[in-house]
Amino acid sequence: MEVNYNEEDKYYQAKKKVESIKGFYGNLTSFLMVNTVLIFINLYTSPEHLWFYWPLMWWGFGVVFHGLKVFEVFPVLGKGWEERKIKELMEKEKLNKNKWQ
Repeated sequence: MEVNYNEEDKYYQAKKKVESIKGFYGNLTSFLMVNTVLIFINLYTSPEHLWFYWPLMWWGFGVVFHGLKVFEVFPVLGKGWEERKIKELMEKEKLNKNKWQ
């Protein structure tokens, strides 16, 4: 089942991709700025008790997975997987519909 996209669909998909990339860079920028401030606060107020690495680590995992999804590095989260899943669900729905007719 081949899907043909017209120019408007291609533009919409490209625009969504750019918005996803922009969202990732916004997340990354926030991550860097906030964690820089947290490191400074931690080292200035209580250098004997380091806690800054907790938000750095957990938010960092989120940023990494966000990047993997946006740049389609992890195949389960990529565009190809989404399209295959949509086709699978559409076929399943078509079979269920035909089954009850």
